[in-house]
This record gives sequence, C-alpha cells and structure tokens, in this order.
Amino acid sequence: MHIAFLTPEYSHPSITQTAGIGTSIKNLATSLYNSGNNISIFIYNQPVQEIIDANGIKIYRIKKIKYKFLGWYLYRKHIEKFCNQIIKKENIEIIEAADWTGITAFMNFKIPLVIRFHGSDTYFCHLENRKQKLKNFWFEKLAIKNTQAFISPTTFAGEVSKKLFKIKGKKIQTIHNGLDINEFENTEPEKFEKHTILYIGTLIRKKGVLELPEIFSKVRNVFPETKLLLIGSDSFDIKTNSKSTWELMKKLFAKGDLNNVEYLGKIPYNEIQEHIKKANVCVFPTYAETLGMVTIEAMAMQKAIVNSNIGWSQELIRDKESGYLVHPSNHNLYAERITQLFKDDSLVLQLGKKARERAEEKFNINKLALENISFYQNIINSNKKTT
Repeated sequence: MHIAFLTPEYSHPSITQTAGIGTSIKNLATSLYNSGNNISIFIYNQPVQEIIDANGIKIYRIKKIKYKFLGWYLYRKHIEKFCNQIIKKENIEIIEAADWTGITAFMNFKIPLVIRFHGSDTYFCHLENRKQKLKNFWFEKLAIKNTQAFISPTTFAGEVSKKLFKIKGKKIQTIHNGLDINEFENTEPEKFEKHTILYIGTLIRKKGVLELPEIFSKVRNVFPETKLLLIGSDSFDIKTNSKSTWELMKKLFAKGDLNNVEYLGKIPYNEIQEHIKKANVCVFPTYAETLGMVTIEAMAMQKAIVNSNIGWSQELIRDKESGYLVHPSNHNLYAERITQLFKDDSLVLQLGKKARERAEEKFNINKLALENISFYQNIINSNKKTT
C-alpha cells in the first residue's frame, strides 16, 4: 500500500517547525514503512520547495506562495494540484490530513481522504470556551464535509469533534497515537534528581502553564528546595495579546519561587529524554489536548506523572495506578499529589512502572500501525466498490 500524509509539520532535521503532530506522524509513518508500505509526506507552508529521501520515506516540501488576493483559496488549490500529480505518478492509494485549519477545504483528490483529529481550531476553542473566528470554522467544516472517514487519537476527541461538526454517516475510528517503545528506555528509573518538577510543551495558556506558579508555590511551602524546569517554545497569549506567555508566567511566580525556576526554551528533541530521566515528577496541567505525545513519552520512561484529568487524559492514565489525574485549576490537590510523590520514592517507582506497562499496552506504535493499515485498507476497498 502507498500512503500519503498532508501535514503542516513533520519531525525531521530539515524541518524547523514541528511539535506533537509532526512527532506522531513521524512515528506512524516510520512504522508503516517498516511494515512494507510506501510512504509520502506532503508538508505545506515551507520556505523552500524540495524533495527529501528520509531513509526510504519521501518528503515533499511545498513552498508557501503569497498571492495578492484569495491566498487562502489559491494556495490550497496549488497544494491540491501538486499532490494529485504525485498521487498519479507514484500510485498513492490513500491520503491522510490533519484537521487543523481545514487545509483540505476546496481540495479534491483522486483517492480517498482521511482526516485525523489532531485537534482543530474548533475543538480547541470549544475546550477553552473561547470565541472562534467564523472563517476558521467554515474552513474546517468544509474539510470535514469532503472527507470519507476519520481517525481520532482518543474516543473523547472523536466524540467532541463529531458533535461540533455534526458528523453523520461517516466512520470515526479511535486509534491512539503511539511511539517506538524501544526508543524510550529508562534502565535506571530509581536514579532521578529529588524534588525536581519537569514540564515539557509549548508555553501557552491552553496547556495550563499559568496554573504552575501557584502550584509550585504550594509545593515549595512543603519542600523549599523544589526546582521547576520548563522546556518548550514560548507563545503569544490570545487573551492578553502578550507576545510572551513566559513573561506572563514570570509575573505570577513569587519572587523567591522564581529563583528556583529554569526555562530552557525549545531544545533539540534528542536532549529531552535526558531531562525526563532526571525529573522526580513530570507535570502536564493542560486544558486542551487530543492525546498528548509528551505524556506518553514520559510514561514510557517510567516517570511519575501528574496530568490533567480532562476527557482525553482518562484514556492515557489510570488515576492512582499509572499516574495521577487532577484538574489544572485544583491547585491544592495538584500540589498535594506532587508532594505526596516527593515524600515516597517507592510510590514514584511504582507509578512509573505501571506507566511503562500501560505505554507498552496502549501506545506501542508497531501494534497501532497494524490498526491503521487495516483501517486504510477498508477505506480503499470501500472506495473501489463505489467507483
């Protein structure tokens, strides 16, 4: 089978802009390729036009084009034309796209189109109780309308998206995002830096980072030596129009607390694992997610985790068994869970061990690739019957 992905990002040294979508697609594409399938990656909004051979996976970078008028439409048609040429030339059988911004609105492909719910603007605005631009909803709604089937990384994300877009009569299959378990080994989980809290992810309001200063203060009331390490890109804040969420966070930390906070910004992906290994506790207090790649990476590395308890997260972690689930706004309980772990190293190791077992069971990309292959094949076969 020849499978293509249309995406705004992909994890590769030549691609500077990448996050959870890029990582999850890279993990899946690699496993699909290793299973004997041909893989093509179309990446739009790129600064250059080029083709990269990434160990057998062909990456097509589609250069961003600026138009005087109707750029939102004309660039989509340009992407469509480019993809259709490669689809015909390389005999691609199915193409998958992300829901974000409804990139496939106004596009028509010669093969079945599947959309994966990585998280649309409509979805995130709903979870954040934030007003959405009508244009953004329109694009995403049109993209949904032109799609044969959907994949959702969690049942929660699928059900919410189905309701928001009023999807009827089209299949929505839950298939978790996954990772190569063998690449996330922690052979010495008992070795970590005591009283160190690690957050990995974009510094943005929807990730719950503005809750961390008060949570951190409450933890330091019990363990004054506690340190907080933050890793990830800074971001514009949509509510205050601040150019930097980090600057907003700094104002929320007590003066003494800020001395124990270190913000590394965005660092190379291959360095992140070392920081995960060193952490006593990993925290992900997010309000809006479809799954959370970095959470399952930390699980695979046997870390004690205090995660958000909203919808999707209940499909990742079993509360009090493979981690803790707490609502981000419940600062007292969030801090209590962290201090509970600080007091009991055996509990840290116990939760970490169970987290690893759950990652192996639910998020092993090689198992999940087989589910994706079966899903794609069913869609291709159904399309042949109707044409």
